Amino acid sequence: MEGGIRMSKKRKKNKSLSREIGLEIGAICGKHFLKLEHLHYGYWTEDMDVEIFNLHIAQEKYVDLLISHIPEGAKIILDVGCGMGQISRKLLDRGYKVDCVSPSAYLAECTRNLLGDEPTIFECFYEQLETDKRYDVVLFSESFQYIPPKDAVAKTLSILNPGGHMLICDIFQTEAQGRSSLSGGHKLKNFNAVMKDAEDAMELATDVDITENTAPTIDIECDLFRNVGLPVMGLVEKLMHSRHPWLTKLIMWKAQKKIDRMHKKYLGGDRTGENFKKFKSYRLFLYRKK
Repeated sequence: MEGGIRMSKKRKKNKSLSREIGLEIGAICGKHFLKLEHLHYGYWTEDMDVEIFNLHIAQEKYVDLLISHIPEGAKIILDVGCGMGQISRKLLDRGYKVDCVSPSAYLAECTRNLLGDEPTIFECFYEQLETDKRYDVVLFSESFQYIPPKDAVAKTLSILNPGGHMLICDIFQTEAQGRSSLSGGHKLKNFNAVMKDAEDAMELATDVDITENTAPTIDIECDLFRNVGLPVMGLVEKLMHSRHPWLTKLIMWKAQKKIDRMHKKYLGGDRTGENFKKFKSYRLFLYRKK
């Protein structure tokens, strides 16, 4: 029994570490190669062409939508899973007081460099947060999916001011039948059940389905992998093989399963915007603490 618990904790730790590394790689590549300030999906409107050079515009539209749903009168906000701090920067510029939560040392440092000493940056997982501060809004921008819903709601209730709000903008899984390579998100059915159990403490104020507007980001992602990622990986392998052939063969042999999974994930044909709309529901939820 104890061995099983230790293995479960180890798997959870490894998963968390993989998540952090993935976010850090995404941040580095997005910032230096695509000049992107954000790590989240874009919000695509009908007047926009779905192409990589418009992604930063779509991401800015996403931020504008998010901020537009912050209730009037809110003054102090906790940004959970703050990425590189760009949303927090915009909130500060609009006069809000902001604190941040980030479990990634790299992203926390990026946030400090951007925001300075004004906000408190809690370098921990949200479930582990300890603070005497209270907030008018606790914001989850694509970070809710990484936290057990019951834990997230309980922690949020403990740090919200009376009448405060929980603002979630994130991916959820639908009940669609079939298998999908699109990972991420809690089951919407399970999330609704958690909120049903918490209805004596929180009430739903807003529910906006933005799946249609965020789905094109998946097509951009796959196009980027196909036209940039694969060629770059091929060139790196070719260069390494010319200099260290035996070492390259060893590395490729060890990494082959992961490479195959990556090819299947991005080139298998089912990772599309249309399938995203089938298997995922991207929602903006605003809940008010009673």
